[in-house]
Amino acid sequence: MWKAQCLVFLVWISLIVPAKAQMNANLDSVIVHENRFSASLSRQNNSIQILSREEIAALPVHSVTELLAYVSGVDLRQRGPWGTQADLSIYGSNFDQVLVLLNGVKMSDPQTGHHLLNLPLPLSAIDHIEVLRGAAARKYGVNALAGAINIITQIPAASGLQAQAYAGSSLMTDSSNGEIFYNWGAQATATFQTKNMAQMLSLDQNRGNGFRYNTAYEDYRLFYQNQWRVSEKSKLDAQAGYFYNHFGASLFYAAPNDAEATETTQTAVGSLKWTQQLNDRISISPRLSYRYNKDDYIYLRQNPELYHNIHETNVLDGEIQSSIRLGKGSLGLGIEQRQEQIVSNNLGRHQRDNTGFYAEYKHPLSKTLSAGGGVYLNYNSDYGWQAFPSLDFGYEPIAGLRFFANASTGQRLPTYTDLYYNGPSNIGNPGLLPEQAQFSEAGFRFQRAAYRLEGNYFYRHTTNYIDWVRADATSKWQPQNFQTVNTQGFSVETNLNLNAALRLPEALALNLKLGYTYLDMDIQKPSEQLTRYTIEALRHQAIAMLHAQFLKHFECMMSARYQYRISQNDYTLLDARIAYHGSGWSVFTELNNMLNTDYKESGAVPLPGRWWCVGLRLGGN
Repeated sequence: MWKAQCLVFLVWISLIVPAKAQMNANLDSVIVHENRFSASLSRQNNSIQILSREEIAALPVHSVTELLAYVSGVDLRQRGPWGTQADLSIYGSNFDQVLVLLNGVKMSDPQTGHHLLNLPLPLSAIDHIEVLRGAAARKYGVNALAGAINIITQIPAASGLQAQAYAGSSLMTDSSNGEIFYNWGAQATATFQTKNMAQMLSLDQNRGNGFRYNTAYEDYRLFYQNQWRVSEKSKLDAQAGYFYNHFGASLFYAAPNDAEATETTQTAVGSLKWTQQLNDRISISPRLSYRYNKDDYIYLRQNPELYHNIHETNVLDGEIQSSIRLGKGSLGLGIEQRQEQIVSNNLGRHQRDNTGFYAEYKHPLSKTLSAGGGVYLNYNSDYGWQAFPSLDFGYEPIAGLRFFANASTGQRLPTYTDLYYNGPSNIGNPGLLPEQAQFSEAGFRFQRAAYRLEGNYFYRHTTNYIDWVRADATSKWQPQNFQTVNTQGFSVETNLNLNAALRLPEALALNLKLGYTYLDMDIQKPSEQLTRYTIEALRHQAIAMLHAQFLKHFECMMSARYQYRISQNDYTLLDARIAYHGSGWSVFTELNNMLNTDYKESGAVPLPGRWWCVGLRLGGN
């Protein structure tokens, strides 16, 4: 009963609070960035969700990781909050089946998908986030079995400086030392813009003593970006970043025996991309990128030598992408060479190479009908040749309404942890094969000035599914290819500009965003062994976000998230952020988990209860 009362209260607030600014009035102005083609959201024949710059600035979060919890169809399974450690799932996938990209550069780590969100950039650097839900080998290659998340950073339009600081607490006491749990952070971003060059440099630090025993953390982020327009037809994009993250990992991976565990990760990334418009029809973009990750895990911090794992991975990626206009159609071609190395005192020393060939073609069949198709041909030094085709169609009978359908395929390579890990409660399996998925989807997208509505039905058939299993509670977990998982469901989302709908004065505005996703998973396995990750998937997910500005200077964001997991009870999370904007400055206060809900998102890890936060921002208004 109290959950329903809270949701009614949220809607009531949305109806009485006046506002002045719009958010997400027209997402079609956002360009979706693919490897070879870029087009507005309205022309896409896939289910793509956009988290806009305005939403990012208004949400009560302080890391890129936390943002993704507010995207429909995405399941963020946190072990540590505030970006400490989390896994990603799209439509019920496991955490290794999603690909994260930073301006098109792949962030996947061959050691484990647990490092997928080791991202070096602060929130202030982000322009928007694109979430493609569905197998995406044709667009992005291997490891995009369930979908891909591309984080697009801002290109500075002017020189300036922006800084922010915050501090928060649960006002609860750590019984082991008597200290009140707290966290704080500071961030600064400088932009430099000249006629032909736009640069950005960001620094970010966050730390706290945790929210329960042995969950203290500290992290640092450094990010640099430079776009140099060499001429009217050529430009050079460079980016580099570093992320340091140290945290108490109590109960993270081997509960209840790892209560004294700690972990430190360091990630460095860099890339150079040259874009050349050869003529009116042909453009080409070679890119070179590098990613380094070090994972230092201590099982018992009082005795590090008892069990101490150190893993270092190096990934070098070179690619050439191109697009060619052929009459009314467009042809995209690309090639990628990727080398993955690991040096580990537990997993050993290994290297594998991956070569991928992209070919796709898009064509408008008429004024209302369009189609696209392509294939990704992949050669892996461990698994040989495989091909991943894809088709999509779009139909727009009237302006603003688009029906779409697509069928695609994807693959996920076993990680080195899957293959070679040897620990107290886990053991690898060097005989694993890559996972394969066939994905199909049909949906619609409708937009008018006052609102946007979209929905889709999807079906994913995954074979050679890798999950960690064991026969009983006394056995070690070991990954096996023994499952076939069929996942179907639907998703619907609406974005309503109440100003236009209710014809409010231009000085007032109110925006309401609602999303719901339903999943039905059929897990086919030959035995009754216990599984570790498939049972953590969501069955129901509902998200509501209300954004308002009022009394000229005040801004409010309220969100409600309802999640029902297959293996656990359902729970509801309410969050809020209120800000006062002055001339070149703002102050804000946030309240996360208003209801003080007890909940878990991954394994046996309990997450924080009610958490207060206050902060100050200078510049950027």
